[in-house]
Amino acid sequence: MSWKLERPCYILEEVLLRKNLQLIKSIADESDVEFILAFKAFALWKTFPIFREYINATTASSLFEARLAFEEFGAKAHTYSPAYTDYEIEDIARCSSHLTFNSFSQYSRYHEKARIANSELSFGLRINPEYSEIGTLLYNPCAPGSRFGVLADDMPEQLPSDIEGLHFHCHCESGADVLKRTLSHVEEKFSKWFGQIKWINFGGGHLVTRKDYDIALLTKILKDFHNRYPHLKVILEPGSAFGWQTGFLVSQVVDIVENHGIKTAILNVSFTCHMPDCLEMPYIPVVRGAETLEGNLTDDIMSEPKVYRLGGNSCLSGDYMGMWRFPKQLEIGDSVIFEDMLHYTTVKTNMFNGICHPSIALLHTDGWLEMLREFTYKDYRDRMD
Repeated sequence: MSWKLERPCYILEEVLLRKNLQLIKSIADESDVEFILAFKAFALWKTFPIFREYINATTASSLFEARLAFEEFGAKAHTYSPAYTDYEIEDIARCSSHLTFNSFSQYSRYHEKARIANSELSFGLRINPEYSEIGTLLYNPCAPGSRFGVLADDMPEQLPSDIEGLHFHCHCESGADVLKRTLSHVEEKFSKWFGQIKWINFGGGHLVTRKDYDIALLTKILKDFHNRYPHLKVILEPGSAFGWQTGFLVSQVVDIVENHGIKTAILNVSFTCHMPDCLEMPYIPVVRGAETLEGNLTDDIMSEPKVYRLGGNSCLSGDYMGMWRFPKQLEIGDSVIFEDMLHYTTVKTNMFNGICHPSIALLHTDGWLEMLREFTYKDYRDRMD
């Protein structure tokens, strides 16, 4: 690195972002589908001018995300929410091009009010194919008893005349083979209604930028679907795929403590505040230059001078991960870099304990590190104002 940071910072690498965007655009062009960005995974609006070179729309799940699409991305959002409200529906409608309802009761309650606010809206309905290969229940939208979408058994023979699309979401960092199996369930349960609609949204979770993703299979799946239903416009709305492996989180060691033979390097970042998915999923992040140690660790390994657990700086007892073997013993002030920390982290970061967000920077293709945002006490205080 030609620059030195003394405080935590998320760093987005422009060259890697553009690589992902180009790949996504090439798939969209080849398969004649539309890819849109899901803000729930990536919403760094100062990078939207880069995104606009490759995609034309985004997807929102709330009023604030819909406003971000309309005001900062410059295009109305494809919006879905499990629960629209009386006090937000009109504003959401004005900021949206597509509005998907989670239930027929939400449709009945709000479609007229939404149409008055925006006469050009295209209405959709979320469906639940009752099939998902997501193993972690926290992320599984099709688990038994799910609150998401309408079951096939609850669909009327004839959709309301102004429902123009169907939307399903069953994936999380999934491959093309999962989409193939999911589609078979979707078509089996819901294809009888395809003749009544104009578009279908395959949702997010398609990790097309992962190195081992089978792009050829995805392209074939999409082309075959077009052949079966040539009148349907197909939309995919991944989030992680756009920000996948595009940047990292830089932190610094502030203390090293030992308890019952476990050495913990305490950092000036927090897993629960700044990398919450590590604890929720859970998964062990990659640390640059360090070897991840998993499984049953022996006392001999734990006693190695270069082996450390990494601890966050919040008061949550479980704010730690590990173990890792570093190339050298850590010292106070050393940088610890967590790889692939742009998608979901920057939108889920919180100020629990009053801990400041890491700064956000963009590393341009010419090597210039542009600081996009630095946070202060005011950001914390104003949350309670």
